[in-house]
Amino acid sequence: MTTARNRSAAPPRGTALVGARLVLPGGVVENGRLTVEGTTIAGLGGDRQPGDVDLTGFTVVPGFVDLHVHGGGGASYASGVAEEALRAARTHLEHGTTTTMASTVTGEIDEVCRQAAVLSELVEDGVLAGIHFEGPFISHNRCGAHRPDLLRDPDPTLVRKLVDAARGHARMVTLAPELPGGLESVRMLADLGVIAAVGHTDSDYVKTLEAIEAGATVATHLFNAMPGIQHRAPGPIVALLEDERVTVELINDGVHLHPSVLDLAYGTAGAERVALITDAMGAAGMGDGLYPLGPLQVRVENGVARLVEGGSIAGSTLTLDVSFQRSVTVNGLTLNQAVQSLSTVPARLLGLSDSIGSLEAGKNADLVVLDSDTYDLVAVMRRGEWIVGADRFTKAHAA
Repeated sequence: MTTARNRSAAPPRGTALVGARLVLPGGVVENGRLTVEGTTIAGLGGDRQPGDVDLTGFTVVPGFVDLHVHGGGGASYASGVAEEALRAARTHLEHGTTTTMASTVTGEIDEVCRQAAVLSELVEDGVLAGIHFEGPFISHNRCGAHRPDLLRDPDPTLVRKLVDAARGHARMVTLAPELPGGLESVRMLADLGVIAAVGHTDSDYVKTLEAIEAGATVATHLFNAMPGIQHRAPGPIVALLEDERVTVELINDGVHLHPSVLDLAYGTAGAERVALITDAMGAAGMGDGLYPLGPLQVRVENGVARLVEGGSIAGSTLTLDVSFQRSVTVNGLTLNQAVQSLSTVPARLLGLSDSIGSLEAGKNADLVVLDSDTYDLVAVMRRGEWIVGADRFTKAHAA
């Protein structure tokens, strides 16, 4: 990784970035020009001017949007400590995630409500885009890295309690629709404008279709923590892949999914229905060692996170810049397809397409600069401020 660490730096008003490959909604533009004014993208195109910042040899894509992330930098969103949440968000921001939705893990209902209150303040401060409750309303048989004794049926009253604790900032709830109260809770969430996601489920094909009809619109880390595809029992995976109303989350870290399985999902759903996520826990951006994940302990070895007790995969240590790089170099996605899955699709799902998710005039100046040959991350800008990598351009590449 070639990322330089430096303090945030705002470009001068009206600064233009020139010479880069720009990945725009209409296609890839070589030797492009993008103007940043304050916190927004002021325009695209135009002639090179004195003082423009030269990005020749680099590729610029919109900032990444992560729908599902539990922590990073040695910190967890489930800690209920604002300073930890800030550290986690900053870690992923330095790897290109300019919009983050914080994910909790299974815990006592009152404790998760307390965590939601802390995270809600960070949403109101503009640090986070919302809260995703993953658990406790999930299947014992597919609980993964969630503590079994704390799981609960998705009683609509309990689900509503969590949503209310987020003070209007709950964006998504993952649940197993086959459990008592599951379909009722899906309908309630849809009525409240909160995304109902099917995940950590033992549901069959028919029950999953019922959940989609009730209003479920997301598959939580598809393929993981759910029954596999059987030729006489297609299960939830086929139901979620085949319905155009459903956005499917995928973890492209080389651990959770074989590359051919990702290819299968893209071939069925298309990039316009795939959201690449990290599902990262506190070890993201850190080294091997022991880390907490809610009330459980996780051991990370060679970058792979597993529960100390039982050995189940426990989230990932992935960052979205690595996901982008793998998507293009391993899976062979086009740059536009990768941008769709890492920026455009999740922005649309969150209802934020008017301000993020693509490089267009009037949207936030949330940018990721990549090496055009290796796709290593070089710099990140959020709302017009360089987060990392500013020295690469303000000094070495000024035209």
